[in-house]
Amino acid sequence: MDKMKFETPDMVAGNIEKIGALFPSAITEMQGEDGQIRKGINFKVLKQLLSRDVLDGNECYEFTWVGKNAAKAEAARPITKTLRPVKEDSRDWDTTQNLYIEGDNLEVLKILQESYLGKVKMIYIDPPYNTGHDFIYRDKFQRSQQEENEQMGMYDEDEKQMFENTESNGRFHSDWCSMMYSRLALARNLLTDDGVIFISIDDNECANLLNICGEIFGESNFVANISWQRTYSMRNDAKGIPAEVEHILVYSRSVDWQPRKLERTESMDSKYKNPDNDPKGDWRNIVASAPDSIAHQGMVYAIQNPITGELNYPPQGRHWSLGQEQMLEAMCKWCEYELKDIKDYEARAQVCNVSVDDVRKDVMAIVLKEDPIRARQKATEIYQKGPLPEFFFSRNGTGALSRKAYLQQMGGRPVTNLWPYSETGHTDEASRLLKVMFDGVAVFDTPKPARLIERILTISTDKDGIIMDFFSGSATTAHAVMSKNAQDGGHRKFILVQVPEESASPQYKTLCDIGKERIRRAGDKIKEDNPLGTQDLDIGFRVFRVDSSNMKDVYYQPEELDQQSIFNLVSNIKDDRTDMDLLYACLLDWGVEIHLPHTSTDLDGCTVHNVDNGALMACFSPNVPRSVVEYMAKQQPLRAVFRDSAFASDDAKINVTEIFKNLSPDTKVKVI
Repeated sequence: MDKMKFETPDMVAGNIEKIGALFPSAITEMQGEDGQIRKGINFKVLKQLLSRDVLDGNECYEFTWVGKNAAKAEAARPITKTLRPVKEDSRDWDTTQNLYIEGDNLEVLKILQESYLGKVKMIYIDPPYNTGHDFIYRDKFQRSQQEENEQMGMYDEDEKQMFENTESNGRFHSDWCSMMYSRLALARNLLTDDGVIFISIDDNECANLLNICGEIFGESNFVANISWQRTYSMRNDAKGIPAEVEHILVYSRSVDWQPRKLERTESMDSKYKNPDNDPKGDWRNIVASAPDSIAHQGMVYAIQNPITGELNYPPQGRHWSLGQEQMLEAMCKWCEYELKDIKDYEARAQVCNVSVDDVRKDVMAIVLKEDPIRARQKATEIYQKGPLPEFFFSRNGTGALSRKAYLQQMGGRPVTNLWPYSETGHTDEASRLLKVMFDGVAVFDTPKPARLIERILTISTDKDGIIMDFFSGSATTAHAVMSKNAQDGGHRKFILVQVPEESASPQYKTLCDIGKERIRRAGDKIKEDNPLGTQDLDIGFRVFRVDSSNMKDVYYQPEELDQQSIFNLVSNIKDDRTDMDLLYACLLDWGVEIHLPHTSTDLDGCTVHNVDNGALMACFSPNVPRSVVEYMAKQQPLRAVFRDSAFASDDAKINVTEIFKNLSPDTKVKVI
């Protein structure tokens, strides 16, 4: 049986293997920081293999800063940390599919790489804006083994994981760029093929963030730089040009991503009327032509007016919106028409802005087939009685050719890159709402309005999907997800990540405490305000906390081992770790989502865990009898896991393998 590795993916090793398959001559051996010899890339060789010219010494376009290479390396470096469940802080643990994770988001993103790879529909983050007073992560990209042993996280001498990045810092922009690069590189891996990320930012780092995102997501995957009107009033004593908007940068995983449309407004719909009692409903007239006549000369032709008998052409530089066969069919709803070559080369050349020699000669006109007097009588009768056909001449038949646009065919409202506060809320609204939720106490300084996140959910998600926010702050994203689900009956799930940063509020020790309490109160309020239709609304969340590995440190020098140490190594699992700790570590290691339902069964003195009806079954009892192994095998799970120490001998392990081979041959069995 294989052993669980309990380490995040080594993306560097994977990338080296991929490059080696394409360019074997670029693979070499090198000594790592730990003194071990391993495969590596000879970048000089690789560079030459990918270029027809020698690049050394030539100028090229690039965006860089001090520490960029270290940030790239950190994003790919594996860790052995895990997530430990905290049921006492959770809500509706057994039924909820939402997650709240406490810890450094860089570590969390690494831990989630396998379980949530390509499964997150939308990511929204509101990172520090780097104004000179914001706290950012103190990433230490290289740590000695002694430092790692002394520090469970990345802390300074005062046990602070965050530091204020003041403008006096010589690496003011570099530290911020490094912090964002590694996290965004990992976040991209989690997005679905049709996933999208929204990032709030102000002017301080917007240009740098655009460059970072362009490199990570690809410049062709840029969707928009949305201007969100964050305030409804400006101070009269503001200097210079006050900032009324903030940026929301949008990048998609696929270049084909399109936002969903918004609901139409009453103002938009009021432009549609039905003066001719058209059975298709309200409509308004629009132009019947489109731009670029040169490229569409086949759609530049004459149409004879049934009322005046005149030949009508598209405006100069434009073409009709339908081809001749379709337009002929549309005009025959007035009277009889036909296609006829009238050799109108000069007229069509003028519309196309080309010479007569360059105009197409095979384009016919749509002209009256019946007597003009009879045609006029028919058309006049239609104008008097209605309804008018889709294509009609305005001003009772004497004006330009127009087309009906029906309200029922319009669909939603297109999304633009200007979001006014009247539709998406503003900062004062967000602060007031949070203060009301917390009984008049201001517990968080800069929350985003829930309406803003709801707008993002509307255009980027359907009624299902995983939503992630790894700079969670006051947990506005969770509030918005629950609110949106209540509005449309959706089942969206959220994953929130927040470092347990010290809170400025005396009532709550950390920002995590504020976030969790905000979710509880928001969920209760949403259900209270929507008593009907929210019975199955998920307002719960499972809490997890980043911690060191569940496994004991077994890297001892021979002289450090005494008899007690040898006895301790009989079990390689730390003494304070529970079944739940081990179960969720196995799920993460095996790439199974940790929000899936989980049940347990007591059998012959053992507890058997079952995740998502057989996605993974586990028994971590110190002694597992044959009856329990057979019970698990009969369930035919996809995966099964046991303690390595639960089986006294190799023969016992072989028996387990044989039992599964006979009863459930497709089950993958591992031990820890």
